[in-house]
Amino acid sequence: MSDLSTLRAIAQVFRLTGWISFWIQLVLGVVSGVILLFAVFSQRGANSSSNPGTGFGAIFAVAGLVALAIGIYIAFRYTRLGLRLESSNSNNRPRKVETVQVVRFAIVVHLVGMLVTLLGAQIIVGTLVTKSLTLPQLGAGVITQIDPSRSIQPLDMFVVQANTNTVTAHFGGLVASIWILYRISKPQSERSS
Repeated sequence: MSDLSTLRAIAQVFRLTGWISFWIQLVLGVVSGVILLFAVFSQRGANSSSNPGTGFGAIFAVAGLVALAIGIYIAFRYTRLGLRLESSNSNNRPRKVETVQVVRFAIVVHLVGMLVTLLGAQIIVGTLVTKSLTLPQLGAGVITQIDPSRSIQPLDMFVVQANTNTVTAHFGGLVASIWILYRISKPQSERSS
């Protein structure tokens, strides 16, 4: 395989993987963002101050979404790098060192994003488990007044789903970045076979 055809193949990997990664992350990120916004604003109207969706776990969830926004930008940047790699003018093509730096930065962004999102999920799930364990056990025929702030609300589960979507989006971006890094770091002998 010639150097030019190898470069075209790598450019195609950048474009295709970039677009797939971009759309997966964007869709999951928008869904997570809407769920978190809904959770935060709906809890301001209610008087439930102990909802984990509006607490410390939500701060980590939002930080995970911010990292995901950076990851979405990098996925779009992959598509632009793919186009630049196909340029007939060699001065317009990015150097291999530059492209590897972008991919490595994306890997770090997604790992950090996964970490903060998982921390948020752990805090939220821990709060929900605590709520479930502290609910009074009701016997047959016993009617008691339960404080709604101590019970698990459906909205709490939406926040857990938002975190799961964000982790999945980061995982998709991480897999895409590792795939690109593998393809551009592959020895010449493996490419020709």
